Amino acid sequence: MSKAAPRSPVRPSDRPGGPEASEPPHDCPLCPRLVEYRLANRAAQPGWWNAPVPSWGDRSAALLVVGLAPGVRGANRTGRPFTGDFAGVLLYETLIRFGFATGSYGADPDDGLKLQDARIVNAVRCVPPANLPLPAEIRTCNGFLQAEIVAMPRLRAMLALGVVAHNAVLRARGLSPSRQPFRHGQVLTLPDGLLLADSYHVSRYNTNTGRLTTPMFEAVVQDLRTRLV
Repeated sequence: MSKAAPRSPVRPSDRPGGPEASEPPHDCPLCPRLVEYRLANRAAQPGWWNAPVPSWGDRSAALLVVGLAPGVRGANRTGRPFTGDFAGVLLYETLIRFGFATGSYGADPDDGLKLQDARIVNAVRCVPPANLPLPAEIRTCNGFLQAEIVAMPRLRAMLALGVVAHNAVLRARGLSPSRQPFRHGQVLTLPDGLLLADSYHVSRYNTNTGRLTTPMFEAVVQDLRTRLV
């Protein structure tokens, strides 16, 4: 019996619109190592998304959450950022609690969850081996992040989840990360007036080791909620 063709895990109505420059093509060729890994995943799991993961949420949102890269069994499988692995639990439950999302997170693109005045993107759109993109891959993908930010006319704040996301946002705005290093809980006002808030990544490793606790992450998101009222 032949295998079913992979379904699109994101409904057409949820597809991001706007400038094509902010979304890499389904078979983006720019990073050879990531292409090789993508093809290997497609061969092993043909029913998974296995492509650059598009941003999710309305482009008119005031908040942009920036993650690191898709997880191999998470967004690489489902096609929606932070969906299908542990990291999505803390992220989405916190966004719901502070009014940046409605519904409930069911670890599936069809769970009915909706973002509210928020949008989510990764600094690197394709899943990397061992969940670790190379510096060259981060730089190559930065053009998509730059276009993403430009394409959001009402953007007021960005939440960087981890050092890589923090540095990627600064580079996308033409700023040097060495001059403004990552620090959990800080909120920077960039020269263009946009806010950049930092949090440790919502990964299982960070939460299991206590580097990031639920109250710590909630405090960061609550502060953004207050600033964006």
